[in-house]
Amino acid sequence: LALHPHLADMSSVLVCGGGNAAQVCATLFASRQDISGQRRYKVTAFSLYDQEAARWDKIVQQAGYMECYLHAQKKIVKAKPDRITNDPKSVANCDIVLLTVPSSFHEKYFSALEPYVKDGTIFVVMPARSGCDFLFRKIMGAKTPKLGLAAFETLPWACRFKDWGRTTEVLGTKETVGSAVMPPVGVAAEQEFHKLQMLLGEQPRIIRCPNVMSISLGNPGQVVHPGITYSRWKSWDGKPLDKKPLFYHGADDFCASIVSGISDDIQAICKTLRKLDGKFDTSTVKTIHEFYMTAYSTQCKDTSTLQRAMVTNSAYDGLTHPMKGDDKTGYTPDFQFRYLSDDVPTGLCFIRGLAELLRVKTPTIDTVMYWCQDKLGKEFLTKGGRMAGKDIGRSRAPQAYGITTSRQLLEFLQIKPVPIYKVPCATCGSVAGAIATMCSPS
Repeated sequence: LALHPHLADMSSVLVCGGGNAAQVCATLFASRQDISGQRRYKVTAFSLYDQEAARWDKIVQQAGYMECYLHAQKKIVKAKPDRITNDPKSVANCDIVLLTVPSSFHEKYFSALEPYVKDGTIFVVMPARSGCDFLFRKIMGAKTPKLGLAAFETLPWACRFKDWGRTTEVLGTKETVGSAVMPPVGVAAEQEFHKLQMLLGEQPRIIRCPNVMSISLGNPGQVVHPGITYSRWKSWDGKPLDKKPLFYHGADDFCASIVSGISDDIQAICKTLRKLDGKFDTSTVKTIHEFYMTAYSTQCKDTSTLQRAMVTNSAYDGLTHPMKGDDKTGYTPDFQFRYLSDDVPTGLCFIRGLAELLRVKTPTIDTVMYWCQDKLGKEFLTKGGRMAGKDIGRSRAPQAYGITTSRQLLEFLQIKPVPIYKVPCATCGSVAGAIATMCSPS
């Protein structure tokens, strides 16, 4: 993809969050230069977390700069954001808003920025997880057509901070990353893609996805994180462990079968959408094995099977299960970590709700969801197998946005179903002429 410097010249970028990815972005984007050696972006770091912005700003002011170590290039990048703040009004003059916060915080940031955002601003959400467009439209309301939304399937890097607020490291950079763009009215999607590629640099290369639904379906976090967590801890006896077990590199054949099963359930949804409308493009929704082979082809020593790809991926070296405790008391799993607290309500819940509206069976997802929601102390999926639990409103299931019938879903997706497609209604058992005319679930 050719880069066009003029598209991002003197752009103002708001980086939301204060975690690993936000600090990497703040450093790398502030270091970007144009062909004349001038800085390309004005970077503002924005955090709503209690006192985080003030603490981060103090650290940077004392140090004078931030550092990011790029392992692959064996290079240290030094730069700092122009401003670190907790003031949402800082979005007023920004051209690009980048959200790297956990998906459970997307609504909080969208809501805080909505009153002050200007027309033409593009919100870049990485990772968007699932149903991001449903949430964006809900919060931005009448402003939505005049704003842009870029939904990324994942972060561009595996990264972490070494010294919070001061030093970060990029352990591995994906070769490609998928993104779908809903541009502002009157702006070409291609222009926004060029702008985003300029921001990220030469790598990873952005793969253009045809629609945001393909990002929701292709979200790897909802497959890998709950799948690995379930497979490792479903039979745990409750006794503390002496050390933290490896997360990705600890995957065995059973784990791979669960992760593949979730992926297969999602592929069944893709197949149904294509049957409904042959023009609805889900071609970029990869199986989880295909994702590893594409995103980490040079970092996985062995991609012959999904299990081998996971355990030989150098970008995952040393990453462990999220645990509580210490060496003296032992370690127990932290089920409130984002691998479940984010990837279930903003991932699997969306997929399961979508499947229910499309009458697609999801046996592996159901098994994993029942276990995960129990560990979270939530109810999204009822014992009767319906996405109508008491906590459904805290999820991104379509049902949480008032989309409770197939017809409503297809209208939202602008899908015109093939009339001859027939399937038994889950409510009354009758066969409708098209999925859009099914009875509404009670």
